[in-house]
Amino acid sequence: MSVVISHLSKVFGTQKAVNDISFEAKEGEIIGFLGPNGAGKSTTMKITTCFLPPTSGKVEVCGYDVVNFSKEVRQNIGYLPEHNPLYLEMYVKEYLEFIGHIHQIKGNPLQKRINEMIALCGLGLEQHKKIGALSKGYRQRVGLAQAMMHNPKVLILDEPTTGLDPNQIVEIRQVIKNSAENKTIIFSTHIMQEVQAICSRAIIINLGQIVADSPVNELKNIQQAETIIFLETAQAIDISLLQALEGVLSVKNISENHYEIKSAFQTDLRRAISKLAVEQDWLIVGLKQEERTLENIFQQLTK
Repeated sequence: MSVVISHLSKVFGTQKAVNDISFEAKEGEIIGFLGPNGAGKSTTMKITTCFLPPTSGKVEVCGYDVVNFSKEVRQNIGYLPEHNPLYLEMYVKEYLEFIGHIHQIKGNPLQKRINEMIALCGLGLEQHKKIGALSKGYRQRVGLAQAMMHNPKVLILDEPTTGLDPNQIVEIRQVIKNSAENKTIIFSTHIMQEVQAICSRAIIINLGQIVADSPVNELKNIQQAETIIFLETAQAIDISLLQALEGVLSVKNISENHYEIKSAFQTDLRRAISKLAVEQDWLIVGLKQEERTLENIFQQLTK
C-alpha cells in the first residue's frame, strides 16, 4: 500500500481535529477525501506530508513512517496545499528548475523533467511568464507541476480547484487524471461533482471521524433511513389518509398544497398515493420521489 493510516488522532488543546481514523490507499487509486469545512481533511493531509506530528496513531507512506523517516516520506510524496505557496517574482520555468534542484535533479534529466511537466500541466504558453502574472488557474497548474517534479509515488492535493472558474476546474481535473498512472492520488474537496468526475473511491470524514469509505459507484448504496416523496395537489387534502397508508412514517404539509411523505428506505409509495388520489378525487399536480444523489448522501452523513 502507498499510504497506510492507522488509528490516527490529532488534538489541538481541547479540540480533537482527527479522531482515531484508519484507511489505506494503493497505487493507481484516485481517492476523494471529502468533508465539510473543519472536518479534519487538511489536518490529516498535513500529518501525512510531515508538516504536523500526530498526537497518536501511525501514518506510513511507501513503507516509511512519517515521524521516524520524514525525509524518505518527502522523497516519495508530492504536496499541493490548499493555499498554493509560489514565488510570484520567479518565471514559471525558472521556478520549476528551482524545485528540481531542491530534489537534486540536475543536468539533462532536469531539463527533460521540466519539459514533461510543462507539457502535462498545459504550461507551454506560460512558461516564460512570471508566476505573479498568471491567472489563478495557471498558478494551480504550476503548483501541480512542482508537486510532481520529482515524480513522486503519492500525490496529496488539498482542495486543488477551490476558487477556479468552471473552465479552469475542468482543466485541472484533466491534469489530475493524466497524472494518475502509477501513482496514488488523495485530494480533499467538499464538492461532490469533483468526486464523480475523477475519483475511483471516496472517503467522507466528519467531526474528525470517517463516516463512509466506498467506491464512488457504490456510494449511493449506503444505507438510508428513509425514502422521501413530494406530493403537490390542486386542492387541500386530508393528510390523515396519507398517514394511514402502509409504510408511511410521516406526512408534513411543507407549503400550500405541497406535502412531504416519508416512508421506510426503498419503499415506493407512488402507486398507492395515486390510487388514493383517484379514490378521493384529488387532482395531483406533481408526484416525485427524492433522487438519491451524492450531494444528499453527503448531507445525510455530515449534518
